Amino acid sequence: MRYETLGAAGPQVPALILGCGNFGGIGSPIQFRGKGDSRDAAFGTMDAARDGGITMFDTANAYAGGISEQWIGEWLADRKAHNDIAVTTKVGGPTDEGSGLSRDHIRGQIDASLTRLGVERVALYLAHGPDETVPIEETIGTFDELVAAGKIGAYGVSNVTAAQLSAATAVGRPVNVQNGYNLFDRLAQQDLWPVCRAEGVGFSAYSPLAGGLLTGKHRAGQPYAAGSRMALRPPELTDLSVDSAFRALPKLAELADGYGVPLTTLALAWVLTDPGVTSAVVGPRSPEHLKPMVAAVDLNLTADQRTELATVSNPDA
Repeated sequence: MRYETLGAAGPQVPALILGCGNFGGIGSPIQFRGKGDSRDAAFGTMDAARDGGITMFDTANAYAGGISEQWIGEWLADRKAHNDIAVTTKVGGPTDEGSGLSRDHIRGQIDASLTRLGVERVALYLAHGPDETVPIEETIGTFDELVAAGKIGAYGVSNVTAAQLSAATAVGRPVNVQNGYNLFDRLAQQDLWPVCRAEGVGFSAYSPLAGGLLTGKHRAGQPYAAGSRMALRPPELTDLSVDSAFRALPKLAELADGYGVPLTTLALAWVLTDPGVTSAVVGPRSPEHLKPMVAAVDLNLTADQRTELATVSNPDA
């Protein structure tokens, strides 16, 4: 597994991070609690991730109402894996205790997260999204207090614009931004990356397979498979043109065949070989789905190959 340092002095992170947003639910929405992976399935995925060399798990206090964090904590204890796995968690999403990025809320939520995870410290703590009701100075100042208290190793932001990232770097030292990025969604290239480069902030790509579209398992005109991420995700989380994506998929699958790899591997390799990407957060629904993802780490694409894939992925250009 390849590792990089986040920012100038952040933690070392593997190229692939295990996303645990499907453990016990589907992300943060309250209506999707209980519709994700079972505890046994989650344990199997975490086992496979560690066996595949993935040493960082990504979760959030809002995922399944805290169940995701709880199951990670139980797995860490059961597998005696505290020294093997670093944890990233987030704050700000909807919980039974409220949401947002106020000082009081963050301080209460980090303690709740640490308790569920069964750890004294998380490697990385992210603001799950902007909170326009709270001054950024209050949020970042609270994160700095948590670093000083030894409860978090470093901090960052997620789901932000370039202007919001700039506001955070103006008052503190976030080392990581986590936003969506894949062959069908490249907004981060023009929006965030200039700020990331200027401020020394690492970029972690979530949804690198476009919610499962880039696995090639979905077909135009056919319903999404029951239980799949595309079938369960709420409409507001679908930020890409599905029609355009389906027009591109046959050619992308043909290119993957030419490389002798699954489309999953090729699409993820395109993300990982981008100089602007530090790491990618992957969320396999089963241990079997993880193997082609791990294989992407060793598929080194040239600039010309990356350009060809980007061109094919945008048939409307």
